[in-house]
Parts: sequence; C-alpha cells; structure tokens
Amino acid sequence: MKYELMFPDQIRKAIKENWPVVLPLGVLEYHSEHLAVGTDGLLPVRAFEILEKEINMVILPPFYYCSASYAVEAPEQKGTIQIDSSVLHSFGRQLFLSLLRIGFRNIKCFIHHQSENFFNGMPTDLAFRLAARQIIFEFLEKERGEGWWGKDDMKNYYEQHRKQTSPFQWIQLHPFVDIETKKRITADHAGKNETSLMMAFCPEGVDMNRLDNEKWYAQPARDANAEFGKRAKEEIIESLRKVLRS
Repeated sequence: MKYELMFPDQIRKAIKENWPVVLPLGVLEYHSEHLAVGTDGLLPVRAFEILEKEINMVILPPFYYCSASYAVEAPEQKGTIQIDSSVLHSFGRQLFLSLLRIGFRNIKCFIHHQSENFFNGMPTDLAFRLAARQIIFEFLEKERGEGWWGKDDMKNYYEQHRKQTSPFQWIQLHPFVDIETKKRITADHAGKNETSLMMAFCPEGVDMNRLDNEKWYAQPARDANAEFGKRAKEEIIESLRKVLRS
C-alpha cells in the first residue's frame, strides 16, 4: 500500500500489525546511453509494486536524491545528480524520527546503487545507517529516560537481539540484491546484468538502439537479454519476499 494514498485508520492498522515500511533509495545517475538515469531507483520500486500485491506493506515514496558520485561520468549533459552524504544524513535523521513517532517499528530501506560494497559501506548507505542508529538511541532515551538499557525490563536484550526483535532492528538497511543472489547475478553498471534486470522490471527504461559500445562498462550490455532478466527478477523477488516476511 502506497503511503501517500493511505488513510489514518489504515496507518493505525499497519502499526498494530507491524507491517514492513519500505523505503526504496535510489540515485539519478548516468547509466550509459541505453538506460534511464533512474535505473537504481526504478528497480526496487518496480519490485515492491509486485510484492505489495501479496504482502501487507507500506511503501514510502521512493527517494531518488542519494549520493550518486561523479565516478562514472561528469554530470554535464549526462544527467547525474549528486547529493553529498552529509545532507542525506540530516534528511535520514528527520525522516526516521518522524516514522518512529508515527509508530512504525519495522522500517526497511533498500539500496541498489553501489551495493556491491554494501557491507563495507558506501556514502548513501553509511549516511542512512548512521542516521538510523543515532535516532534510535535518541528516541529511546527521550521515551524511556537515561539508563534505559540498564533497567531490569531490558534484561532480555541479548535474546531480543538474537531474535532480531531489539529496538535496533526497528530500522534496517538492505541491498536490493542480497549476498547469495549476487553470487549468481553479479554487480555491474549498465552492463549485461543491470540491463537485463531493467528489461524485466522496467522495459520502458531500456533502449538498446542507443547502446554506446565505447564505454567499457556498457560493452557487456550487448549480451543482455530478457530471458536472463526474467530469471534474475524471479530470484530477486523471492529474496525480497523472505526479507519482508522475516
């Protein structure tokens, strides 16, 4: 259910039943000549449009203005929009505080951009991770007072942590393509895999007639095909399904 279309009683139902609250994070970045600049955000957006038909969830409006960087190309006449991670950190703090105050406790952010380095961290995910941790600490201290963790009612904290029910699970960041799936669908930029995924998830964002063979990272896109994209799409959807139901 898209958040902007929800009524307050539906929001209260989502809180009571602890529905996952999904935030697709993307960038607007040059993906060679044959892919739309919104590729990294369009992929998770389309995936959750599929999954919302079978899983109760809240889908927040996607946020496309993350840290793209100019590592691929300079922005002039190419379309990349770069937002510094310090700005994202401030935005994330305000957003997460609002969501916690509303009552949500199952917030999941999904990132596709630069996610091959997800567990080491890159500017976008690091900014949102830090924002999430800071706000959870601040929220708990304001709600429960100083020394909240040391009180007797937190004596089951480590058990909660093992069960992934501690307060620090209230806000989670996930790669759009998880580690196991990445073993079969390796990361690239506008290459065979990403182009095939766009063929499957968002075909209107692909135009192979525009393919630029001069860019090394785009040359493998010549082997992109809808059949590979369809298989990859099914595997990604299944992995996301598990995360949302966990």
